[in-house]
Amino acid sequence: MLKRPDSLPPRYSRAGSPLLFMVWLLVLAVNGALPQTPAKSSDAQIVQEFQRRVSQYTKERRKRAGTSPKPTASAEKLENAQQELAQKSRVMRSQAEQGNIFTQNIAAYFRRQIAAMLDGSEGTKIRASLRRAEPLEDLPLHVNQTYPEKMALQSTPPSLLLNLPSLPKDLQYRIVGHNLVLLDLAPKLVVDFIPDAIPPDKD
Repeated sequence: MLKRPDSLPPRYSRAGSPLLFMVWLLVLAVNGALPQTPAKSSDAQIVQEFQRRVSQYTKERRKRAGTSPKPTASAEKLENAQQELAQKSRVMRSQAEQGNIFTQNIAAYFRRQIAAMLDGSEGTKIRASLRRAEPLEDLPLHVNQTYPEKMALQSTPPSLLLNLPSLPKDLQYRIVGHNLVLLDLAPKLVVDFIPDAIPPDKD
């Protein structure tokens, strides 16, 4: 093992040879004296992975379950088409679980982004908007469930969306209580969700 020099020899510390100076830097690197870049996922990589998973879901749903029902004047036909799409989608993802799209790293990223917005200058307005929308505190969540027709679809405040990754037109973010839901609009199915994504009010 190369021995780490405590200091540059006198003849190298002034206007010494550039080559010898580079050799000294190499010795320091081999002995761990230079700082190492931490091996962890950057936010950009996490967003890219989230969008990859979302894209994979939408492609599979369109291919194996179908696309959004065509507009029709018949409410009954539209409801039947929606229910059929929902059933095919559930069969397609029969083994799906919470966290398949919102993995641990992705969920942690979303919580950080949401917390940053709520702690920022728009935080008071965002919380006021959420309170006005009457969050659905008592609705239990699970993947592949149909969002109940009688329950209001609480939208996500636009200012909160600014810090969240964009979604395809088929999907939307929804807030249920303190949870962030990824909702497939056509079959009205819960694709995935993040428990306790919205931190409680600070006293």
